[in-house]
Order: sequence, then structure tokens, then C-alpha cells
Amino acid sequence: MDFDMRGFAADLCGFASTAGEEAAAADFVEERLGDLGFETYAWDADADLLAGHPSFPDDLDEADVTGRRSVGGVLELGGASENGVDGDPTPTVVLNGHIDVVPAEPAEWSSDPFEPEWGGGGDGGGADGGDGGDETLTARGAADMKSGVAACVGAALDVRESVAAGEVDLPESGLRVVVEAVAGEEDGGYGAATAALANPYPFERDAAIVAEPTELRPVIATEGSLMARLELSGRSAHAATRWRGEDVLPRFEAIREAFMDLETERGESVTHPLYAEFPVPWPVVCGRVEAGSWASTVPATLAAEFRIGVAPGETVDEVEAAFRARLDEVVAEDPWLRERPPTFERFSVQFEASEVAVDEPVVEAARAGFVDAGLPDPEPTGATYGADSRHYVAAGIPTVLLGPGTVAEAHYPDETIAWEEVERGREAIAAAVGRFAEGYSDAPAK
Repeated sequence: MDFDMRGFAADLCGFASTAGEEAAAADFVEERLGDLGFETYAWDADADLLAGHPSFPDDLDEADVTGRRSVGGVLELGGASENGVDGDPTPTVVLNGHIDVVPAEPAEWSSDPFEPEWGGGGDGGGADGGDGGDETLTARGAADMKSGVAACVGAALDVRESVAAGEVDLPESGLRVVVEAVAGEEDGGYGAATAALANPYPFERDAAIVAEPTELRPVIATEGSLMARLELSGRSAHAATRWRGEDVLPRFEAIREAFMDLETERGESVTHPLYAEFPVPWPVVCGRVEAGSWASTVPATLAAEFRIGVAPGETVDEVEAAFRARLDEVVAEDPWLRERPPTFERFSVQFEASEVAVDEPVVEAARAGFVDAGLPDPEPTGATYGADSRHYVAAGIPTVLLGPGTVAEAHYPDETIAWEEVERGREAIAAAVGRFAEGYSDAPAK
């Protein structure tokens, strides 16, 4: 069966697979992978398993994971072993992408975000479109990262074809390629964390490539993040006699300013060679604030939610301690806050930072794959966002991010990707897998 990558990506973008609504998209991918000759596996997020994971809340239950389905497709190539986990000598590479997307506000879009549109050189979606070099796909998830999933499928099929043609020098044990389409990356990695903690396959995994939109640069370090909610209490009063109240807003501003000062200090004191290019390497953002109850009343309550960057090499616990200490300094200077100290507690999902060595075989294979694909040899870099790669790295599976598109389009209205870059990404990922297989005989034995 021929693989229409354009049609696959467009069809996948047609699913409104926001948090908890991934199952239909996963079923679609599973069916297509089966049609293409993959052996398929599917798994749902496991509430009990994830509740014990440091990234996830302790009070997860089945309602939190309903609909969070992931799927994997496996190609056994060149006489790959079927001996299972114990003593399996076959090198195995996972090509991973997530199928969940963030919500879209239709009023901000020029078209329906879940009705994919082709622009530029194409004649429309599906098999009938053209291959113009300036062709673009616009839809929620086009860049982040359903086109990346499509590129992974295409790359795996290209490797299968190259192996059949004798163009890849495989080890005697063959090669195993896994394509994963996972749920819940945007809110913590439900599918990837479950797969990392409870292997859904009857074999081990040696390396992974996650096709996040990296502009076709290998990313070997990802930032972590602390998600924490600040709550303050003051005293209400009529606006006409506001001096009788205790306004929480100036106190919040003092805390926020202290946090931003700490952001600046950390940017100078916490250094990493892969993050020197970023003007703010460890960003602090207060993304949500809710205060007061009435326009004519002094605001006596405030809740604010922060996202605080965690550098590779740091832990969420360490960064939380630093910001708590800075909060304590502000509290110590305010008599009202000393008597009524604010709370600063984690909420939602925490992201640990992650990093792999530049000389990991999968990183070297990715760089060599670029050259094989006719692209310049790129220097590995870091990213100021988190990704599912951290779950695989924590499980002992070296992982690099490498995919088409740019994070600047992620979560953005009229999210768009240049299709030529998806084609280049497919080629580069396939070449990286081939290079990894060819170099496997030089790697330590399992």
C-alpha cells in the first residue's frame, strides 16, 4: 500500500484531539499503520502508574485518563529477532510524535482550525494536491506535531524500502523501527510516561527520535518547568474608603517583581552552553491571575499561576526551593504578609529537565543523517520547552528531538507548516535511523 503522507497528515489534523479526546485519532493511526504493514500495539494511560510519577498529581483517577489512548506500530526488518526482551540483540529505534493538540479559539483563526487547508503550491489536501515547493498546511496541530507524526511514518517506510533494496548495512540481528503516536504530551506526557514506565512492547528500546518542531535541528536538552499557584489574602473594604482595606494587588506585584528579579539572576548564574543563544534561558511567566470580587471593593483575594523554567542539571525541587526562599524575603518585609503568609503550591503537571550527551549514538546518527539527506551538519542545541523525550531519557532510552516546523507556530492561530520541510524531515529521520543501525555493531551490547 502506497503511503500518501500529505493525506495522512491532513486527515490526522482533522481530529480535534484535545486533552482527553485522543482516542479517535489514535484509532485512525492504528488502522493506517496496520494497512501499511506495521504490527500495532495500543495502550491507555494508567492512572495508578502515573499517580506515583513525580510529574503527575498524586490524586489522579480513571476519569483523568479516560480517552488518553496511544498507539505504536512496529516494523521488523532484515531478519530482526523475535526473541523478546531477554537477550534480544536487535537494535530498536522509536520514532515518536504526539497526537494531542492544544485548544483553538476559532475567532482567532481565518478558517476552521480542524478543517485542514493547503496553501501555496498545492491544489488542496489529500492525494490530489500538488507538490509545490511553497506548499503549506494550516490546521491546529499542523506544526505541533501531526506533520511530525506523518514524517515518522514516512521515514519508517523509507527505511523498510532501503533495507529491502540492500542499501542499509544492518547488523546480523536486523533492525526494529517503532512509530509511536502518543496522547497527552501537552499536559505532561500521559502516553509517553506510561510507555516509559510500563513497556507496551515485547522487546527493549535502544534509542528514540521525537519529531517535535525543531526546525530540523537536533535538540539534546529540554528545559523543565515548575507549575505553582500563589494565593494571597487581604481585607476587603468599600472603594470609597479603600484605606480601610488591605489590597492584595500591590503585594502581588512585589512578589512578581521579586520573581522576575530572580529570573534575571538565574539567567546569569545558572549557565549551560546550549542555552547561551536565548535572551531569557529560564523564563518565568505568570500566565493567569484572578483577584477580587467586585469593581467597587478592595480586592482581598488573589490566585496567580506561574510557570518557572528549570535548567538541565537542575531539579524541580531545587528551583521550587529557590523561589520559595525569594517569596519568604518579600513576606518578611511586609507586616500584613508576615501575619497572613501566602501559599505557594504546585498544581497540574511538573516537567523535569532532560539532557543526553552529544556523543550518544542516536545524536551522532541524527547529525550524520542530515549530511546523508543533503543538509548541513547541524550543531545540537537546547530548547526552552519540555517534551516527551524526558520520559524516555529517564527510562534509560537516549532520545533526541528532531522534526520539521518551528515552535513559533505551536499553539498559534492559523498554525502552519511548510510541506517541503516535512519532506526533508522524513528524509533526515530515515537517514538517521539507517545510520544508527549501521553503527550499532560499535555500540555496547545489550
